[in-house]
Amino acid sequence: MSHSQPRAAIVTVSDRASRGEYEDKGGPGCEDWLRGVVTTPLTITRHIIPDGRESVAGMLRTLVAQEADLILITGGTGPAPRDETPEGCADVIEKELAGFGEEMRRASLREVPTAILSRQSAGIAGKSLIIMVPGKPSAIATCLNAVFAAVPYCLDLIGAGFIDTDPAKITSFRPKAK
Repeated sequence: MSHSQPRAAIVTVSDRASRGEYEDKGGPGCEDWLRGVVTTPLTITRHIIPDGRESVAGMLRTLVAQEADLILITGGTGPAPRDETPEGCADVIEKELAGFGEEMRRASLREVPTAILSRQSAGIAGKSLIIMVPGKPSAIATCLNAVFAAVPYCLDLIGAGFIDTDPAKITSFRPKAK
């Protein structure tokens, strides 16, 4: 399945938001951040699913099969019993990119001591880059600001769609050709 412009999928993981009992703030937070930083035309879809390993893995498998280039998954990365986003992601990811989680936690720790409770990470499945981010919009921005300079080149390396960023906000790092 080829597509003309890169596609990002945003998945909110929340029992309450999936039942309509709570307003999803993570999905809109991710979309606003992407629209403010990515300069390449980007198709963005948003999905809300309940917490749980199976719901996360099932949604990610669907999005990878649909060749989403970038998947941001927000929520469910803490230590609470229903927080199983990392486990669901692990069931789908072929290569973990642990540096994403390390750097997002380091950036978040400058703002809140509870950042050490986050179990977020990132990885690759097929030609999709999957990044787990928190559910709070300000925390989403902190995390994506910390790691996104590497995202465009990662997408290049895995054969995903080409994206670029507004250098006034984040400069995409691509090594110089030899």
